[in-house]
Amino acid sequence: RINGEQKYLWRAVDQDGNVLDILVQNRRDTAAARRFFRRLLKTARTVPRVIVTDRLRSYGAAHREVMPSVEHRQSKYLNNRAENSHQPPRQRERVMKGFRSVGGAQRFLSAFSGISPHFQPRRHLMTAPGHRAEMTARFAVWDQVTGAAGRPTTA
Repeated sequence: RINGEQKYLWRAVDQDGNVLDILVQNRRDTAAARRFFRRLLKTARTVPRVIVTDRLRSYGAAHREVMPSVEHRQSKYLNNRAENSHQPPRQRERVMKGFRSVGGAQRFLSAFSGISPHFQPRRHLMTAPGHRAEMTARFAVWDQVTGAAGRPTTA
C-alpha cells in the first residue's frame, strides 16, 4: 500500500533468482501485464525460452498478445523463485513504514534489486572461510564503487 492505495509489484526473475525488472502498477489486469511484458522484453533485449507465472488469467492474455512463441507455464509451485525474491523488499518496506509514493517505490526497488544480490552470495555452495573471503572481497568492491575507500572513518 502506498498512501492508502493498493499497488501491485510486478517482478521478473531469471532462473538463478536475479531480479531482471520491477514495475509498480495500480492494477493486475491484461493491460498492466502487457505493459510489464513489453517493458521486460525491451530491457532484457532477448526473448526468454519459458516464462513462469502464477495462475492470474491476465498473464495468459498478455502472453498471447506480446510473446506467443514463448512457452508459458502457470503454476503456484513453479512461481516460488519470484515469490522468494519478493521477500527482501517487503521486509525493507516494513522497516521504512511503507513507501510514500509510487515513484519513490519504483526508484527504490529498481536500485535495491540491482544492489542486494551483490551482498547475497550463494552461501550453500561455499565453506565458511570461503564465504568470509567472498564477503570481504564484495565489501571492498562496494567501498571502491561508492568511494567509501578514500574517506576517513569516524569512531
